[in-house]
Amino acid sequence: MERELENASGSRAAPPRRLEDVDLFAPGAQEHWYDAYAILHEHAPVQRLPGEGLTPESDAFVLTKYEDIKRVVRDWERFPPTLLLLVAQILESGEMPAHIPDIDAMVASIVSLRPTPELWRAHRKELTDPWVGPGCTRHAAMIERHVDDLLGPMIDRARAGETIDFVAEFARPLPQRVMASVLGFPQVDIPELEEWGNAQVMSYVHGRTHRNLLTPEQTAEKFRLLDGMKDYVAEKTREKRANPKEDMISFLTQTRYEALGRTLTDDEVGGIVYAMVIGGLETTQYAIAEQAQLACEREGLFDAIRADRTAIRTFIEEGMRLRSPTQGLSTRICARDEVFQGVRVPAGSMLHLRWAAANIDPDEFENPLEVKLDRRAATRHLAFSQGPRSCPGSNLSRLEQTIAWNRLCDTLSGIAYAPGNSFAHQGGIMLGIRELWLDLTPA
Repeated sequence: MERELENASGSRAAPPRRLEDVDLFAPGAQEHWYDAYAILHEHAPVQRLPGEGLTPESDAFVLTKYEDIKRVVRDWERFPPTLLLLVAQILESGEMPAHIPDIDAMVASIVSLRPTPELWRAHRKELTDPWVGPGCTRHAAMIERHVDDLLGPMIDRARAGETIDFVAEFARPLPQRVMASVLGFPQVDIPELEEWGNAQVMSYVHGRTHRNLLTPEQTAEKFRLLDGMKDYVAEKTREKRANPKEDMISFLTQTRYEALGRTLTDDEVGGIVYAMVIGGLETTQYAIAEQAQLACEREGLFDAIRADRTAIRTFIEEGMRLRSPTQGLSTRICARDEVFQGVRVPAGSMLHLRWAAANIDPDEFENPLEVKLDRRAATRHLAFSQGPRSCPGSNLSRLEQTIAWNRLCDTLSGIAYAPGNSFAHQGGIMLGIRELWLDLTPA
């Protein structure tokens, strides 16, 4: 991104020039992540973070190469998820750990519904795939209605010569409206849904180091907000259990989970709802906003997808590859000694998987910084991870993006940056632009 950028504090962030300058987790680093990835690929494709493992005497390692991260995410036993280490401890002790009093509903439901790889797969197949996985096509007409409801006022304002904050007026509210409809929440409750969604991702926005650590005060605020969500979801779950509708929560209250031979408790339903909210809002918002920037920056790109709607799917995949919404997470542990790119990584080391860097790895993608509408196997990027723990809602997100860009192409003949953009992003590990002012030309 060849722009002069501001970090969250408003000061100018200096791009790294040497390996010694690279700190992916420093304040303001998000404004120059892609400069850092080029340096890491050349000089340190496996970057050691001394003393930043699960224990003070262990290390963490940042992986940036596609082949390394693909190998990790596809092998659950060799590289177990960090979250499941906690789940295993809970199962062994038979109770929630007293030293972690603020375990949220999602973790609690993982303990009871999907503590093993086999149950993880069953959970996905039986409980989430029918709604946000392959079965998400049931939502197409609903998504189209939300897209059109948002586009109407935007187009009217564009005809009046006004500029549009594309994030506030389209990219952010669309997944909020869609997820509320999928779950069965009233649209008037979206402001609360947004607040709770922000609380859930607080550590990924405000957390320190690669482990996204919050201060005690931030943690207390996070769980204070989530208490409200817990009460709200519990109330809606009771309502839908008594009077089911055509929505995901109603389905979860009525279905029999064959993997365990029983129905779900209210708390387990709540845990699944937590997972849907945390995964269903941010990724789609950031993806659509970054794609709009690519359409502004790459000459002829918007005209190309308007002329050939079959290219929209590849445009979406290229956008997520080139500017991944979630840039990376520290989600895996080495079960034994490993070697990545000639670097020895001891057993017990934490791995930070930098998906965004892998997605522009020149050893995997030809001309990785280009948007190629004819790129073969365009879905092989790692924006949704891969393997058994890939994002369960990737189908729904892709459907939202596809419908959004088809309708944008129907209603617009041009899209361009308006004056006044700072191109500043939020902190944390997600590529979330704060606002995006555009000049839209109605068709």
